[in-house]
Amino acid sequence: MTIQKFSAKFERLTADQLAPWKGIPPAVASDCMNRGHVMASRISPLAFGMTLCGQARTVTSMVGDHSATLVAIDLAEPGDILVIDARGHTETAVWGGVMTQAALARGIAGIVVDGAVRDAAEIRQLGFPTFASGICPAGPNRGFGGAVDGPISCGACPVQPGDIVIGDDDGIAVIPLRHREAVLRAALLKLDEEKGLYADIKSGRSLATRFGLVVEDMG
Repeated sequence: MTIQKFSAKFERLTADQLAPWKGIPPAVASDCMNRGHVMASRISPLAFGMTLCGQARTVTSMVGDHSATLVAIDLAEPGDILVIDARGHTETAVWGGVMTQAALARGIAGIVVDGAVRDAAEIRQLGFPTFASGICPAGPNRGFGGAVDGPISCGACPVQPGDIVIGDDDGIAVIPLRHREAVLRAALLKLDEEKGLYADIKSGRSLATRFGLVVEDMG
């Protein structure tokens, strides 16, 4: 089977444009997008402390097949994040140590896969940011087809090539590229507001009062 390659024409952000996003937690970004645009909780970092920040290159793979991902590694540019819809299948790994070495050689900034990975200890040792929905030693197949740079759903979250992907211990948030400026403004404002909340807590103010909750005494 052939691999479908879609046109990935999107605005490439400079390092300076991406830099502010490195200080935005996925939870805050999600709060600023009506508490949406996050991936399912099954997708988590391979090691605590791993973080992601970059633009997405998308992959759709057949169950248990890594053919399209191999093509995506060759097409990716430094700083890209591969976001792989592996159909949530966790009994066959579609990513491992050899692919990690290839990704590092290409300057890929990390991967997110709704599926399984293997060679977990090696990947952790290499420090390659990897978010996945499972770990399994069974290796992948090749030749069943797939697609690169098309619209996908990964962890029940829509992703387009070029979207901003940020990840930390909480999981993954995806910021649509066309909304990045508005979301960034809102996120920076929210972080400032949270500083005020922490100050209130230290001063002894009730959070319930701070949020204007009304308590009805039922006797």
